[in-house]
Amino acid sequence: MKISLIEAKPASFNGFEKFVIPRLGLPIMAAMLESEGHDARVYVHQLESVWQHWLEISRSDLIGISTITPSAPEAYDLARWIRWANRVRKRQIPVVLGGPHVSFLPEEGLEHADFVVRGEGEHTLLELVRALEGGGDLSGIKGLSYREDGKIRHNPDRPLECDLDSIPFADLTLMAGHEKLKHLPIATSRGCPHDCNFCSVVSMFGRAYRRRSNHKVIAEIEEHLLPLGRRIFFVDDNFAGRPAAAKGLLAMMKKRGLGRKMRWYTQVTVHAARDEQLLDLMKDTHCTQIYVGLESINPETLKELHKKQSVAQIRHCVKMFHKRGIRVHGMFMLGSDHDDTDSIDATVEFAKKEGIDTVQFAILTPLPGTRTFASLEAENRLFTRDWSLYDAFHAVHEPARMSMYELQKAAMDAWKQFYSVPSYVNAFMRFELATGFLRFYGRRIAKRGRVELEDYLRKLMPLQMQPQS
Repeated sequence: MKISLIEAKPASFNGFEKFVIPRLGLPIMAAMLESEGHDARVYVHQLESVWQHWLEISRSDLIGISTITPSAPEAYDLARWIRWANRVRKRQIPVVLGGPHVSFLPEEGLEHADFVVRGEGEHTLLELVRALEGGGDLSGIKGLSYREDGKIRHNPDRPLECDLDSIPFADLTLMAGHEKLKHLPIATSRGCPHDCNFCSVVSMFGRAYRRRSNHKVIAEIEEHLLPLGRRIFFVDDNFAGRPAAAKGLLAMMKKRGLGRKMRWYTQVTVHAARDEQLLDLMKDTHCTQIYVGLESINPETLKELHKKQSVAQIRHCVKMFHKRGIRVHGMFMLGSDHDDTDSIDATVEFAKKEGIDTVQFAILTPLPGTRTFASLEAENRLFTRDWSLYDAFHAVHEPARMSMYELQKAAMDAWKQFYSVPSYVNAFMRFELATGFLRFYGRRIAKRGRVELEDYLRKLMPLQMQPQS
């Protein structure tokens, strides 16, 4: 079969278009399909427009579309186009939706597609293709939702994959425009041992921290990634979730001299900074930037979000990474029930005072599948179900201690205040060129964001009355 797999793009403002890092599900599935003799191709809409390849895609025998919540409208639009083309050409190309959003809202997905693959979908899609090709029974395919005799059927959930080494390497060369990738993705693990109530990772991949063997990761780097580029992003939700395993991998990288051949980045929690051996290995293997979920400097907010960390630990984390010349990208979340405009201003001042290199001020976004979404929906505090706005740039829920208008404006102001002209000029004057360029880019995001979000801010203006605490 000729199979096209598409990663839909967010439908609204996204300031990070220059930092496209494809999710790995589709190139892994493509590699599995190719191994069974199918002709599989991946299209990442943020990397190269799907419409540029539409003629080729329209000739497929099956089309799969992966979506997260802010890209759901785009995914549904693509599915409608495919169905329209089916009617015009009198063909019946099955459309399959997958990814976190439809995994939690499969009935919604089935309004636009023939099948929904829930959860970890590699084997589900492979079994579906086998069944469609051979006329087999769909009822035994775990993790599959579909219509049968006019009724929606949800097959039992598929257990999480325990042996990650059994899954093939993601074949990025099957991706149209892969040569444009500036940062090559690789994963060492799935799942997260933490339980933050705003995060859909645990709902999707579980709390059990499952890890690939270090030998497999090294082989993927050397055989698949280094021939394509020298900048690698470990896309794990928590690279150091199992510190001993992470240190073992870095020791192998150091022994094989990979630190001289590449530079790399990843995501960790503040707790990684407690392990100095881990930090030294990160430095020795040329980790140049770390992404840390700092979330808040308000202890009550941290408690509300189930973030088991303190402000002192945040300060220590920044200090320890800087001590080794590793840049810190601090990811903050604004808009919890213990936040107000004063606490947001204090967060900006904290980030500047502590010398955090770059920041991301995300508005709390209640994603389907999270406890945050469930509680806000139950309390009737969701402003909209326009999924294109669920992107951390738009306020979509009613906060407890400020209006949505105040939250939206405070978040926009936070970007502007941190990414001021002096912030990047001073970095350049200290010869911190990478930080200077990143802050300059952050300034562009802040300016563009104000333009893009101005209409939305006006839409929220009637809601600017201060709610009662």
